[in-house]
Amino acid sequence: MYFRVSTVTAAVAAIALVAGASSASQAATGNVNLNISKGGVVIGGTNGTGTMRLGRRTYPLVVSGVSCCFTFGGSQAVLTGQIANVRRASDIEGSYSASSGGLTIGAGQQSIMLTNAKGAVLQLTGAQSGLMVNVDLGGMTVQLAQPAPRVGRRRR
Repeated sequence: MYFRVSTVTAAVAAIALVAGASSASQAATGNVNLNISKGGVVIGGTNGTGTMRLGRRTYPLVVSGVSCCFTFGGSQAVLTGQIANVRRASDIEGSYSASSGGLTIGAGQQSIMLTNAKGAVLQLTGAQSGLMVNVDLGGMTVQLAQPAPRVGRRRR
């Protein structure tokens, strides 16, 4: 009886290990480029666009968000990096939240790592410029942009 139980336990553990390894190997990594503008007085807003390269396809992105607590001024950031742990392009969509604080006078570097509810991990770095003081709670929402309608021949 002991041999049968341990054999079943070992078989279940092996199946779980193989299933976990195959799902992890299906996750992909892509490249992300974002142009983000942020500004406000007390309440701040974030707006931007970008692209995600996943496999052989490039997807347009839209970024938006609101922050609260203390924000004064405005800044612009050009960020590049990677998106990890995605299985399909829509996995980048969602809310990414963070608490932040900083002072931007002129130009400087920014580095940030964010995760959404789907488990997608954004790691971004880049240049930030402007005049801004902030200590706030906020975040951003990333969505796949709707492609522009194609102009061409009409179907009959």
